[in-house]
Parts: sequence; C-alpha cells; structure tokens
Amino acid sequence: MGNREFIPQHGVYEDWNVYKLSLIILDITNYFANTYLRRTDRTIGQMEQAARSGKQNIVEGACAAATSRETEIKLTNVAKASLKELLEDYRDYLRFHNLELWDKNDSRTLAVRRFAKIHDSSQIYIDKCRERSPETICNIAITLLHQLDYMLYCVIERAKERFLEQGGIREEMSRARRRRRGS
Repeated sequence: MGNREFIPQHGVYEDWNVYKLSLIILDITNYFANTYLRRTDRTIGQMEQAARSGKQNIVEGACAAATSRETEIKLTNVAKASLKELLEDYRDYLRFHNLELWDKNDSRTLAVRRFAKIHDSSQIYIDKCRERSPETICNIAITLLHQLDYMLYCVIERAKERFLEQGGIREEMSRARRRRRGS
C-alpha cells in the first residue's frame, strides 16, 4: 500500500452531483446575465463570479479533502456563501422587475426539482432556458440553488462525521506508520 494508505485519493469531482449541479448553475447564470442584464450592469460580473466561485470552491474542497478535512469544510462553506449571494441576485432581479418568486411547493418548483433528479447536463438546461421567460429562468436557478445548498450542507456534515470517525491527516499518518511498523 505504501503512502497511499494514509492519503486516500480524493479530488475526483467531475462525476460528483454537487459539481454537476454547480456547473449547470454557472451555465444558466452566464446565459441569464448576458441575455437579460444590461451590458453596463455590474451585476453581470457579480453573478458570474458568484456562480464561478461556488463551482471552483467545490472543486478545491474536493481536492483538499485528501489532506485536510478543515480545508474541505471551509471551502465547501465558501461555495455555499458564494451561491447564497447568487441566490440573492436572482431574488433581487425578480423583485426589481415585479416578477413572481415561486413558492417551494408551487407546482412549477416541484417540476424543476423532478427534472433535476434525472437531468445533469448543462446543455439541456440552456436549451430549456432559451424557451423560457426571465421570470422562469430566475425561478429555475433559485430552485437549483436551494437544492445545491442542501447538498453542500450534506457534504459538510459527511466531512465532519469522517473527521470524528477517522481524525485528520496526522491521525491517519500515525495509524499508517504504526501499521507499517507492525505495532
């Protein structure tokens, strides 16, 4: 086993549901901001950056998990915070334009949630967005952001549980060293 026994390989995030959903949100946000916001609106950059930061911190947290639960948890929480900022930008757009914010139990919200359970390709969302109003796109993004927020909460809870069960890298290294010595 060698060195690999105390540094489990992490960082394979491309097939991870939270990563895929963050990519979908980034793509929807880029489409929405560049289609419905004025070119001079600073919100474009802020929304794109918040969406990008959410995705990138998920990637960085997944990669850091191999050696630091603390870093994994911190970066995942930074992702959550960036995505909360993005959520507020979508809510603001609806409010400023006197558009409806769907309730979490609205049939349209439930339809988005059902759709998201079986579709994880950004392209299908972008194709659907091209056929939808700004109000609908905002509400789709808001629904997905709520889902991702909960998923990231679960990631943090699992990381905390792994830390409590296994400790951090130092404990893993000590266990590996004792096994190697045969003690």
